[in-house]
Amino acid sequence: MQSITGVSIADELPADGEPPVVGDGAGAGRLGDRLFGGAAVGSGLIVVALVTLIGVFLLSQALPALAKNEANFFTSTEWAVSGDHPRFGIARLLWVTVLSSLMALSIAVPLGVAVALFLTQYAPRWLARPAAATVDLLAAVPSIVFGLWGLRVLGPMTSGLQDFLRNNLGFIPIFSTTSVGSVTTVFLAGLVLSIMILPIVTALSREVFAQTPGTHKEGALALGATKWEMIRTAVLPFGKPGVISASMLGLGRALGETVAVMMLISSLPGGADWSWSLFGGGETFASKIALGAGEFDSPQKTGAYIAAGLVLFILTFVVNAIARVVIERRKAFTE
Repeated sequence: MQSITGVSIADELPADGEPPVVGDGAGAGRLGDRLFGGAAVGSGLIVVALVTLIGVFLLSQALPALAKNEANFFTSTEWAVSGDHPRFGIARLLWVTVLSSLMALSIAVPLGVAVALFLTQYAPRWLARPAAATVDLLAAVPSIVFGLWGLRVLGPMTSGLQDFLRNNLGFIPIFSTTSVGSVTTVFLAGLVLSIMILPIVTALSREVFAQTPGTHKEGALALGATKWEMIRTAVLPFGKPGVISASMLGLGRALGETVAVMMLISSLPGGADWSWSLFGGGETFASKIALGAGEFDSPQKTGAYIAAGLVLFILTFVVNAIARVVIERRKAFTE
């Protein structure tokens, strides 16, 4: 083919057959790509640096106090950080933190997944959107409001349930009877935490369920599957990594919650009797640090509380790492 000037158009094209780029657009595009890539890499490095610096700070502040500690830091339930012979440990804090968080997770995940399935698979459009917005609004409620509500409303409402579990399952250590009142127990804190993390689990699960390919669902229905069988074979397997991620985010929120837990769980003085029961008292890492903020008057006391914070930091890091491993394995299996 000849151009108007008599020169073949094919001769004007480069070897790969692509038309030449006219003007400075290519250079500007490459500059924009470089700037965006540099900004993305820089942002990632900043986050990694911040996490590393936080870990280094916690470790540097905790080591001097741990060196003076005369009790086993991991197995002791004592907490006496003043004086020349400090004795403190995290056994009680670790148990209460993990127990309340796992209870919250065991309630919020099934409920959140069920709500997400209802909103994406069963509810009509006119109901799904306002219902989803209502559930999401729970995330905007301040922690202190949840604490007050649990203390004044939910606690008295669940006292009968707690008494029933004590009387019928008291032979199991986790349900054994204690001297702590029904409105200041780990059980109540777990219930309130489950409501606090419910919006996170529901929102993320709803998003992944809504992205299930229509061909997968239609194929299951075409093969004669019922509505529930379609959900079980197409929707749930597709959304499993998202549900795991939502669960881990909710667990991280529960592990680090401070104000609500501080109001709901009765703190036990050092040396007081402590049990493994859900109906006992105690403190979590976050509530212990918040309640002891007034004692940060010496490096030794401050270092003891920072050591507890370091354990919480490591705990949340391990939880997220496990979730990442599970998700990656699931992806490899599905591929």
